[in-house]
Amino acid sequence: MAKKVAGQFKLQLKAGEASMSPPVGPAFGQRGLNGMEFVKAFNAQSQSQKGMILPALITFYSDKSFTFEIKSPPAAVLIKDALKMKSGSAEPNKNKVGTITRAQCEEIAKIKMADLNTTSVDSAVEMIRGTARAMGVEFAEG
Repeated sequence: MAKKVAGQFKLQLKAGEASMSPPVGPAFGQRGLNGMEFVKAFNAQSQSQKGMILPALITFYSDKSFTFEIKSPPAAVLIKDALKMKSGSAEPNKNKVGTITRAQCEEIAKIKMADLNTTSVDSAVEMIRGTARAMGVEFAEG
């Protein structure tokens, strides 16, 4: 018989560096789940991407067990990484902080493809361009 799903929640954590400090401890503690078990499993699975911020979708069940799925890094994090930026623009409509090429957008789109709601690379590139635009990054054709 299948377990009864009690709920889901998301956390964004640094790969390979999760600990019981917030946000993990409170999120698991208030639901009566074993946070240390999650920390060990998350760190083991995300070791290859150490330092990257990764979203994790945790599904917990009525018997206090849980499963989790690690998603691809947020597009903004990948854009900052590709352009070697510290952060996006505080005023993206006025101050531009960088330029991204179509090739860089395609690279990011390929990484994000499984988590996007499209199967078309062109649509995925447009989504990445939208995120870049919101960060104050200009798009260079080419």
